Amino acid sequence: MILYPAIDLKDGNAVRLLRGEMSEATVFNTDPAAQAKAFQDAGCEWLHLVDLNGAFAGEPVNGAAVEAILAATDVPTQLGGGIRDMATIEMWLTKGIARVILGTVAVENPDLVREAAKAFPGKIAVGIDARKGRVATKGWAEETDVMVTDLAQAFEDAGVAAIIYTDIDRDGAMGGPNVQATADLARATSIPVIASGGVSSLSDLHALKETGVISGAISGRALYDGALDLAEALAALA
Repeated sequence: MILYPAIDLKDGNAVRLLRGEMSEATVFNTDPAAQAKAFQDAGCEWLHLVDLNGAFAGEPVNGAAVEAILAATDVPTQLGGGIRDMATIEMWLTKGIARVILGTVAVENPDLVREAAKAFPGKIAVGIDARKGRVATKGWAEETDVMVTDLAQAFEDAGVAAIIYTDIDRDGAMGGPNVQATADLARATSIPVIASGGVSSLSDLHALKETGVISGAISGRALYDGALDLAEALAALA
């Protein structure tokens, strides 16, 4: 199981939100590239980036910070937030992003996800963010009637590289991930599922790994707060 350290970008800084609320942002590092380099130096295999402003704006906003991270590191990086058309997908892949995460458009324009996954094999992930089993879009600001499993299964044959499943109510709350819901989703689809939201201790990582069906976990706040030591966590998962 791969551990993805998260760098959430807001106004050029590395921040963490509490349950997706932009007003509940804590700045952890004003130099996201240095933060990314520190994660790489600790031994991470991947980085997970989110352009938070972009998720609300519907277009890239923290592009300079993302490019600085790409310049400072050489581990593969996945990016989500405000990526809603083919031109933006292509732009980020050209700049060196290894995997683009499509969230809002997976609900609003699923054909784009299929087109992108076909054009860029292995480079497109679907971000499914949910409250109580229902998908939320546009930076989690809008709730839909779409059920998580239905959305995941809609891309079963599309060639999507991964699904990143976030339980919004757990995100940034340090209360542990929704292991059961994540494992249920992983069993309902053949697409690899990455857990996000609330991953805050070694025991959380062990619980996810022990399901035998979850391919990765994303952690942010716990790494910044020191509740989870990245090098120790990577060693435990190895």
